[in-house]
Amino acid sequence: MRTLLLAAAHALILQGLTPGHSAFAAQTDAPAAPRTAVKVETVAKGLTHPWGLQFLPDGRMLVTERPGRLRIVARDGTLSPVVPGVPKVHSSGQGGLLDVALAPDFATSQEIFLTFAEPREGGANGTSVASGRLELSGSGGSLANVRVIFRQQPSFATNLHFGSRIVFAEDGTFYLTVGDRYTQKQEAQIPSNHIGKIMRLNRDGTPFAGNPKLPGWDAAIWSIGHRNVQAAARHPETGELWTAEHGARGGDEVNRVRKGLNYGWPVITYGIDYSGAKIGEGTTKAGMEQPLYYWDPSIAPSGAAFYTGTLFPAWRGNLFVGGLAAQQLSRLVLEGERIVAEERLLVDLGARIRDVRMGPDGAVWVLTDHTDGRILRLVPG
Repeated sequence: MRTLLLAAAHALILQGLTPGHSAFAAQTDAPAAPRTAVKVETVAKGLTHPWGLQFLPDGRMLVTERPGRLRIVARDGTLSPVVPGVPKVHSSGQGGLLDVALAPDFATSQEIFLTFAEPREGGANGTSVASGRLELSGSGGSLANVRVIFRQQPSFATNLHFGSRIVFAEDGTFYLTVGDRYTQKQEAQIPSNHIGKIMRLNRDGTPFAGNPKLPGWDAAIWSIGHRNVQAAARHPETGELWTAEHGARGGDEVNRVRKGLNYGWPVITYGIDYSGAKIGEGTTKAGMEQPLYYWDPSIAPSGAAFYTGTLFPAWRGNLFVGGLAAQQLSRLVLEGERIVAEERLLVDLGARIRDVRMGPDGAVWVLTDHTDGRILRLVPG
């Protein structure tokens, strides 16, 4: 049956009926990929709800902790003292210090970027981006010249759905994912604001000149109709942005995100509300994109990376997505833009997987989201 569904999907693509235009076969429940012998090494522990991970050129790592702390982690797993200079964060619920990214020219500029839930006037808050210069010294460091370069607007008094990932494009601009703030999901279809959107920004936080600029669209917006994107990565061959975003009960989506498109939330979705009620109008609507793949039940996706290393030759080009609720790491096998198989890794750990990164050593590195969070390294077993 699965073979027939995959053949039907391939036929639709050949006819020009791409996933972005209508529902299609093999959109979910991919068959199990062959099991991989994997050894899981604990590199560091003792992190409080770690959220974002980046590798420094010297082999050390930057890690954010959701309560508002930035750490430098040595190759042997030693944690630095808290790096001073991080902006004040709204640390409550899903809010706090979130993603971290290095400028493409970090080796010379030392510039890094942080996303965080920022406390705003009147008890409100929202996702913001700050940049600063990371000054390394011995086993630690500090942040200098820190400034907020972008603020999601409008602000709301809720502790949910902040997004947020930063992914740099080849031209030095970056994509920023933000959430719909949960209580404001209808705003994801209003293109004049930053709720439930993906932005594309210049390094100084100003809008990218190549953004869609469609009628009524804010100048910063790249795409609309997103719920809560906490997983994003660039495809290693096409350079396009791929994301995995949270559904509600069911309907977690993998999307290839393109300029000026509407990804449907909350009008179309493959999930239902937590109460069991229907959301929106159904699963398809003209002018709204279909996901390349969706999970039902939800895995609660966070963190994504394409495998480009050599330690696991069979993994080349696969997409890895962390699962919070499912406590797993999904390995998605691709044929072009079709997800044709899935391997569920780390299911025996009982750990929420928050971030996934391709390491410079060819290993897959992940963060576990707990009060005693860990950095794990996956190598051949």
